[in-house]
Amino acid sequence: MTNRCGFETGRAVHPTAVVDARAEIADDVTIGPYCVIGPFVRIGRGTKLLSHVVVSGRATIGEGNIVHPFAVLGGEPQIRKRADLGHRASLVIGDHNVIRESVTMNLSSGERATTVGSHNLLMAGSHVAHDVVLGSRCVVANGVQLAGHVVVEDWVTFGGLSGVAQLLRVGESAFVAAGAMCERNVPPFVIVQGDRARVRALNVVGLERRGVPPESIARLKKAFSCVFAHRDTHFNAALRTLDRSDEYVDALARALSCG
Repeated sequence: MTNRCGFETGRAVHPTAVVDARAEIADDVTIGPYCVIGPFVRIGRGTKLLSHVVVSGRATIGEGNIVHPFAVLGGEPQIRKRADLGHRASLVIGDHNVIRESVTMNLSSGERATTVGSHNLLMAGSHVAHDVVLGSRCVVANGVQLAGHVVVEDWVTFGGLSGVAQLLRVGESAFVAAGAMCERNVPPFVIVQGDRARVRALNVVGLERRGVPPESIARLKKAFSCVFAHRDTHFNAALRTLDRSDEYVDALARALSCG
């Protein structure tokens, strides 16, 4: 039996959707027209797949997500070396993400899952490759490409058409400007821009929006000037002068020391 909107009564699954009987779907999930859901998929409470969404492989989607048309979640990893990945290939998506049109997220290629946190906005055409770890409260703009094994920490913002090469890390509260091509790690709290992307400034606006205390922002400004602005000072020597009693300055110093 269907209601006047064409959805099954009791389960909000449109009659044109193809949902494998083995998939684990919470009762209040909405699955719109022409969606395709595979047998090993799990979808949490309140998540809405608007239409034409494909979810396959061992993909787990948490609660309260909104997935827009033509997104493909859980596709096979795009790698040359093929193997029977079996249960090792997986994708785990957290809660309250907005996933816009034609976003692609691939399964992992090894033991750990491709992982997406919570409260993220992924805009149209962005790509999350195999084994990526994307944190929470990130903005991934249109056409952004995250290559395999990239780690993106929390509160990162990507401008449109930017890209990150494989095996790199983008630090918390960084801003990757539109069109930036990252071929090295991006430190936390900074703005990077260009081809190849280089550190340009402290991401003050992002820090303020995150709610970082003004006194910590002031210390980060001083630390940034010490490390990046004074070209006549040796890099490692500059690091040793930082006031690491502040948690944000300490996080910056640790990232730069490893990086």
